[in-house]
Amino acid sequence: MKAAVITGIGSVEVTEVPDPTPGPRDVVVDVAACGLCGTDLHILQGEFAPTLPIVPGHEFAGVVAEVGKDVTEVKVGDRVAVDPSLYCFECRMCRNGHNNLCERWNAIGVSKPGGAAEYAVAPVANCVVLPDHVRTEDAALIEPLSCAVRGYDVLRAKMATRVLIYGSGTMGLMMLQLAKLTGAASIDVVDLNDERLKTAVQLGVTNTARSADEIEAPRGWDLVIDATGNAKAIQDGIDRVAPGGTFLQFGVSDYSARVTIEPYKIYNQEITITGSMAVLHSYERAADLFATGVLDPEVFISDRVPLADYAAALEKFKNGIGRKIQVLC
Repeated sequence: MKAAVITGIGSVEVTEVPDPTPGPRDVVVDVAACGLCGTDLHILQGEFAPTLPIVPGHEFAGVVAEVGKDVTEVKVGDRVAVDPSLYCFECRMCRNGHNNLCERWNAIGVSKPGGAAEYAVAPVANCVVLPDHVRTEDAALIEPLSCAVRGYDVLRAKMATRVLIYGSGTMGLMMLQLAKLTGAASIDVVDLNDERLKTAVQLGVTNTARSADEIEAPRGWDLVIDATGNAKAIQDGIDRVAPGGTFLQFGVSDYSARVTIEPYKIYNQEITITGSMAVLHSYERAADLFATGVLDPEVFISDRVPLADYAAALEKFKNGIGRKIQVLC
């Protein structure tokens, strides 16, 4: 089969690889679409994936093409979206319910062959059958949405909060949509990409700006979310949190990124700084939410390209062009 392969740091190609075979409790998915994500860029630069080469692609959906001998929950022909998370269920973090912090954490498309291929293998437990009205290709959006849902689980969001989001890429826009659902009083979005800010306006943001200095908020914001992973944005965002407020590190930063904090301010103003890592008990809920139409795929997906163009699509994504780019496999 054909697959995109990150062969080494900075190197990616579309080539022939062996077809996957299912284990007893696995299914083989004929991939319809696979979304590109910032994590793919981190893998390309030598982070996250324990070894290269690797077939990337952790956001994908498709049609069940083959099932293992002990699979009864789905059948060939079922349309499914796939949670890429692979946990050991044995370590201390898994036993304490923090599976996303598993000491032996793996993920399809990160440390195991992923969905940027014609076929991908996944445990049946990770597959969610799609309702008839959800397009298979669109369902690749469920994985990033499940990360956003996990973010709001961490926040225990309150009604009528003032929210500031750094970044209007896919994840920032999803956090915008969830902020609206949770009854935010106002939602402001900061980004240096004017084209992406236009989408935030389309989705009903309160204010957009290239800098938070352009938005009048003398008391700061109750909730500040970084969806960029950029150290400068993170530093600026931490300093914008109102007394009693929360800063959520949601974007994936480089390993080397560093910011400074004021411990006395955190103490004296009771500021919470927290993070949200990947998916935790949120994938099926995100699938249910997606089925309600919480996201318009035509707004969120800017490009659909063939698998043969994977390298060019990744370069386009790296340069901040478009919103969610999907590879059609």
